[in-house]
Amino acid sequence: MKLTSFLVLCFLFLSIGSNAQNTYLHCGKVIDTKNGKLLKEKTIVVSGNKITDLKDGYLQPSNTDDQIIDLKDKTVLPGLMDFHVHMESETNPNAYLQEFTLNDADVAFTSQEIALKTLMAGFTTVRDLGGSGVNIALRNAINQGKVYGPRVFTAGKSLATTGGHADPTNGYRKDLQGDPGPKEGVVNGVDEAKKAVRQRYKNGADLIKITATGGVLSVAKNGQNPQFTLEEIKAICETAADYDFHVAAHAHGDEGMQRAIKGGVKTIEHGTLMSDETMELMKEHDVYLVPTITAGKSVSEKAKIDGYYPDVIVPKALNIGPKIQNTFGRAYKKGVPIAFGTDAGVFIHGDNAKEFGYMVEAGMPAMEAIQSATITNAKIVKKENELGQIAPGFLADIIAVEQNPIDNIKTLENVVFVMKDGKIYKQ
Repeated sequence: MKLTSFLVLCFLFLSIGSNAQNTYLHCGKVIDTKNGKLLKEKTIVVSGNKITDLKDGYLQPSNTDDQIIDLKDKTVLPGLMDFHVHMESETNPNAYLQEFTLNDADVAFTSQEIALKTLMAGFTTVRDLGGSGVNIALRNAINQGKVYGPRVFTAGKSLATTGGHADPTNGYRKDLQGDPGPKEGVVNGVDEAKKAVRQRYKNGADLIKITATGGVLSVAKNGQNPQFTLEEIKAICETAADYDFHVAAHAHGDEGMQRAIKGGVKTIEHGTLMSDETMELMKEHDVYLVPTITAGKSVSEKAKIDGYYPDVIVPKALNIGPKIQNTFGRAYKKGVPIAFGTDAGVFIHGDNAKEFGYMVEAGMPAMEAIQSATITNAKIVKKENELGQIAPGFLADIIAVEQNPIDNIKTLENVVFVMKDGKIYKQ
């Protein structure tokens, strides 16, 4: 067992085993995400898994069983939410070979490590946008307290077209390719689109993810062509709505984005080659851009390492990766709604907070970047009355950093305190 995991387990044993009834967090500064303000000298009172009070000054508990956490020299904010992660895997030069060498059990152990790393980085909620289905089991294990990690909303297996970005057999030998269909997440035609959504519901997904265009890391030549018809996307989105799912759409090319927006998706992931016309369309339809700038920078860097990616991927990574930050900056200035997401897994998990620095660098104020990872993401999953704020009645997902992130956004890359659901995981 790694030392960090051992220390977390020891700390949890001690904290869960105590008789404390309430926890009083004495906070030097608190980020009010709802109003975009910095509050000073506050006490957050936590009972069970919820925040019960937010008071001026440093209150002393009347019950001797209550505990005090001293965060007077820290800035405290709601747990962060990354709405584009892949919890089953992490970039490495053997990733494509591992598709043939790793069993689901191997993937599950890896995902457990990734979940803990993500939580320790201050991300108490994530949206997992595609894996083999182990991500559903991981969510369940976290919810049951069997492993430690963030709150997970998962798409299970992404939906693709034959040969599309999330076709699981791309690059395989011909005799291994077969003809995957809706059960495996591959869609051709309206009826299969509906069936694929219903299969994700049966499997236990929380939302739907489609690959509306080609992608960078799939073993396929085109990284930007549209890959669903408008009718197929409409069928997916309408069926998803029947199950109270929203739809996230991976998209680099402009035509695929426009079809996805008109078809009814809620978020566009990456958005690399987005035109001004598409930006206006996103505003009209209240569709959010999830920029994933960190992933773009990472793939373009890794593509320069000989042999890190298969040859077919290298030109796509060098072309697409460097453009994402600039597109984000244009979209923000045009007023496109922005939701925070990084594509962690394409780069090293735990580095998710680097995205904040890139967003600020591209022109987004620090407070708005923080709001995109808290109140905005909470709204997308219809948890705006439970997540994303430090306020009475909200779930006690609370983190702390050494400095004021409004002045130094990079302080979010070093989270020193993590509470999720009222339990302290890092102090």
